[in-house]
Amino acid sequence: MAIHLTAAMRVIATGMMSVIRYVFTLTTTLIITKRAACWSLFIMALTGLSTAAFTVFAADTASSHFAANSNSNSNSGSSEAIKSDVSHTQAPISKTIVTTIQQTWQLNLLKEALRRSDSGYEVQQMATQMNQKRKVEEALAGTVDVFWSMTSKELEETVLPVRIPLFKGLLGNRLLIIRKADETRFANVKTMADFRQLKAGQNRYWPDATILEANGLPVVTSYQYTNLYPMLEGGRFDYLALGAQEIGEELASHPDPALKVDSHILLQYRSPAYFFVSPKRPELAAAILAGLESMVSDGSFDEMFNRELKIEQLYREAKFEQRVIIRLDTPDLSPLTPIERKELWLGLFSMQGAK
Repeated sequence: MAIHLTAAMRVIATGMMSVIRYVFTLTTTLIITKRAACWSLFIMALTGLSTAAFTVFAADTASSHFAANSNSNSNSGSSEAIKSDVSHTQAPISKTIVTTIQQTWQLNLLKEALRRSDSGYEVQQMATQMNQKRKVEEALAGTVDVFWSMTSKELEETVLPVRIPLFKGLLGNRLLIIRKADETRFANVKTMADFRQLKAGQNRYWPDATILEANGLPVVTSYQYTNLYPMLEGGRFDYLALGAQEIGEELASHPDPALKVDSHILLQYRSPAYFFVSPKRPELAAAILAGLESMVSDGSFDEMFNRELKIEQLYREAKFEQRVIIRLDTPDLSPLTPIERKELWLGLFSMQGAK
C-alpha cells in the first residue's frame, strides 16, 4: 500500500484530479480493509484538500470507474482496467469555467476561492439571463460550469453543491416588500396566526415557494421574477420576501412609489445559498471548496463578507432585534447542511426578537 501511495504522490505535478483518479484505480485492486486505509492516508497526505472536498472527487471517480468496468469484457484482467483508467486521467482539464454569476459578492468570492486553491482557472461570465430551471439544465449539459443558488434537497441531488453558505445564513433572514398603504396592517402582526392572514408572492422556480407552502402560508407564484412587482402593487398578494442583504437594491431596481420595505417583521428560515457545479466538473467543485475552506480558516471569508456586503451598516438599518420574528421550518433541508459549524453562520438564528 505504501508503494501505491508513493507512486500516486509522484504525479501530483500533473494535477490534483489525476492523482485522485490514479489512487482510486490503485485501491480497486486492494482488499476492502487496506483500501479504506489507503484512502485515509492519502487524504491526510494532501493537506490542501478537506475531507469534504475529497468526497466530491471520490464519488464522481467511483461512479465513472464502476461504469467503465461494467461495460468491459468479463475476461479482461484487472491490469487492463487499470491501464484504461490511467490513460483516461491523461485527458486535459479545462481551465476556463463558464458561470452565470453576475453579482459582485458571489463573483468576487468565487474568483478568490479559485485563486486560493492555486487552480489556475479563468472565469468566463455568460451574459444570457437564465431562470433556475435553465441553469440546472445547462449545468447538466456541461454548458454552465458553476452557478449559485439557494439550496434544496432536489438541487443537491442533481448537481454538485459546495456546502459553504455564501451569505452565512443571511439569505434566510427575509425582509418584506409591501404596499405602503398596508404598513399598519403589517405592524399589527404578532404571531404566526396573524401572519398566515397575509399572502406571499414568490418565483415558482425558487425553493422559497415550497418552504412557504410547507409552513401553511398562502402563496401566489410567477415564473417571471419581474412580474412580481406589478402583481404586488395590483393586490394579487401582500408581500414579497427577499434576503436582508438584497432587498434594498432589488426594490431600487424596480422603483415604485406605492411600495416600501416593511420595518416590523423578520421572516426567518434556514436556507443556505451555495455554489453549484456541473456534475461534469467534480475537480472544479473540489477546487472551490478547498479555496473557501482556506478563507474560512484564516478569517478572510468573514473579512471580505463584512466589507463587500456592508454588514455593520445592514445591521444598523435592518434593526433585526427589534422585529417580530416569524420562524419557519425548512422540511427539505439536506441532513448534510453544515449547521453545526458555527463559524459558517451569523448569529441571527439565536435572536429573540421583539415580543
